[in-house]
Amino acid sequence: MRSRHVSAAAVAAAAVLLLSACGSGTTSESEGAASTEGYPITIEHALGTTTLTEKPERVATVQWANHEVPLALGVVPVGMAAANFGDDDGDGLLPWVKEKLDELDAETPVLFDETDGIDFEAVADTDPDVILASYSGLTQEDYDTLTEIAPVVAYPEAPWATSWRDVIEFNAKGMGMEQEGAELVASIEQEIEDSVAEHPELTGKSTMFLTHVDPSDLSTVNFYTANDTRAAFFSDLGMTTPASVEEASASGEFSGEVSAEQVDVFDDVEIIVTYGDDALVDTLESDPLLAQMPAVANGAIVSLDGAGPLGTAANPTPLAISWVLDDYLALLADAAAKVQ
Repeated sequence: MRSRHVSAAAVAAAAVLLLSACGSGTTSESEGAASTEGYPITIEHALGTTTLTEKPERVATVQWANHEVPLALGVVPVGMAAANFGDDDGDGLLPWVKEKLDELDAETPVLFDETDGIDFEAVADTDPDVILASYSGLTQEDYDTLTEIAPVVAYPEAPWATSWRDVIEFNAKGMGMEQEGAELVASIEQEIEDSVAEHPELTGKSTMFLTHVDPSDLSTVNFYTANDTRAAFFSDLGMTTPASVEEASASGEFSGEVSAEQVDVFDDVEIIVTYGDDALVDTLESDPLLAQMPAVANGAIVSLDGAGPLGTAANPTPLAISWVLDDYLALLADAAAKVQ
């Protein structure tokens, strides 16, 4: 598993930010000009319009993965959401986040417990200049409450639908680091391209992502549509969306459902990715209806531990992509080798 090297420009920008944050609090005339150069910045998103009048120094993030953008750019948030699944050691940090904090020689920020929703008081206590939430499920009420604390960058179109590229773009812009964000996107894209080039057998393979399968009830086939970030990631890996899934995606929904009696609609699925273990694969292969799916019949199934880091990282986020990429591609390549 590899950790990403931040570009020199990003490191330099982060150093400036960190040095200014560690200052005495006295802002010289030249420093003040630098912090407002290029401002105001206006960011339009699904929940409103956010205007920043100067470069934020104290960055807080809420909900899933938004903290990965400042960390990837060398900036340590003053507060961020604790990991509430995929955290195998219970420290509130996913492994790729822990690795980045160690790389930055930084202490763990304040971790917000979002088990029962956003802890607005805890967020306010960190005294942020901006709150990043471009990948989130914020309601309008959540957003309005957070804006009383600091300007908020919400999702561009719909809750939990922001691509990893847009997560970086919107959050980086909210930090006044739009150019560094663009460089980060390009860096990740190049890393993906290089890794995918080592697995030409994946090119064009039609792949679907089954949602959590209930072995006690296989009467329906539940799957993520191409609107979900997990399924959308397949295109980054050179694979394709089956026509059957594409049709379901047109509804705008993030998941679909088909009766097992109509399982022949998935005759165009070559590879299946799902959450589960070998026992689940055995269950699928022994079911008289689901076993008719070519991917199941061929054993071209990638089963991920949905509660562990690898399964969590299958939902691509700015730091997780590098952490999981080689292992994920290897699992997909094993499945592709079984396609007939």
